[in-house]
Amino acid sequence: MKSNRNLYVLALGVFGITTTEFGVIGILPEIASAFQISTEKAGWLLSTFALIVAVSSPFMLIFLCSFNRKKLLTGSLLVFIIANIVSAYITNFYCLLIIRMIPAFFHPVYWSVALSIAEKKSAPEDKSKAVSIIFSGLTLATVLGVPLATFMADLFSWQASFLLNAFINILSWAGVRFFLPSVQNTAEMTLKPDIKIFRSKLLWISLFLAFCIIAGMYSTYGYIADFLKSVTQMDGKQISLMLFIFGTLGIAGNKMAGKYMSRFPFCTTSVFLVLLISIHSLIYYYGSFLIPMMWMTGCWGLIHSGGFLISNINVTSSVSGSSELLNSIFTSCGNFAVMTGTLLGGFWISRYGIEHIVWSSIFCMTIAFIILMVKKNMSQNS
Repeated sequence: MKSNRNLYVLALGVFGITTTEFGVIGILPEIASAFQISTEKAGWLLSTFALIVAVSSPFMLIFLCSFNRKKLLTGSLLVFIIANIVSAYITNFYCLLIIRMIPAFFHPVYWSVALSIAEKKSAPEDKSKAVSIIFSGLTLATVLGVPLATFMADLFSWQASFLLNAFINILSWAGVRFFLPSVQNTAEMTLKPDIKIFRSKLLWISLFLAFCIIAGMYSTYGYIADFLKSVTQMDGKQISLMLFIFGTLGIAGNKMAGKYMSRFPFCTTSVFLVLLISIHSLIYYYGSFLIPMMWMTGCWGLIHSGGFLISNINVTSSVSGSSELLNSIFTSCGNFAVMTGTLLGGFWISRYGIEHIVWSSIFCMTIAFIILMVKKNMSQNS
């Protein structure tokens, strides 16, 4: 690509689909109340979406590998638009759950193609920067998408949140449709991906590392609205503000992660894990105090936002091969982790209470740190 403009157009689409996936995080209490179910059950809207993405990711890529890449991008966004509009008028929780499953099949298609384009069109030394631009769409969803969805639910209703998601995806579709130039399929794109990469032990250890990192991130973050409401005693507007602060500082965190991962991947990953464990520990002890929690939420967002980027680069740099297949594998792994983290968080809440949920994240992050040490030793001996 001649400029970063096209990368930001792709990131706009990531913003749209990620807002649909994670926009429910801030409105789980409202959905639980509306359908008279528990918050843990309402969390299925997030975990089931992630499960579909995880299971379908490599298969959707192989099935659609011969299709024009730009049409895949716009077609995926169109599915998200329709699903969000329909979701706003659903009166049964299980019907809502089913409707949420449909765009989940197209989520990995957009992610894999967008990341692949960013990597192929960038110089090796700029790869991390290009990938970080794509991931800025995820950060923007955290900055604007999730807090806006929460604010809309507080101001109007949970249905308004889904209509907002539809509007955001319409903007994303328009950006990709009218500003992204045609993307010609390369030989690598049209051929069936090489599955020999699965023989790499380094790839598998990197996937386990990514899995534990992301599961740890979302075990607590998936229930952040419930934590702020129940433990910190915040109202809807305050929660929206906290989510906005979380995401705003996350922009800087994502940028820093992209900058340092290209030069110091091991050190960056290590520091990320130590800091995230530390902030979760502080939240456990001071999460019930309003002012300290406001500061900690900002620090949390600054650290948390780089997790997906750090995990992606650990996976995609572990072995050479089809970038689209590697990114689809990462998307699958990441969403399995989101689902696992959400379910683990729900289990922790039901077993120990929402005030103890941070320990589920600390548990996963500690395992991730151990795996990182194993990976370093394996890399040195290979």
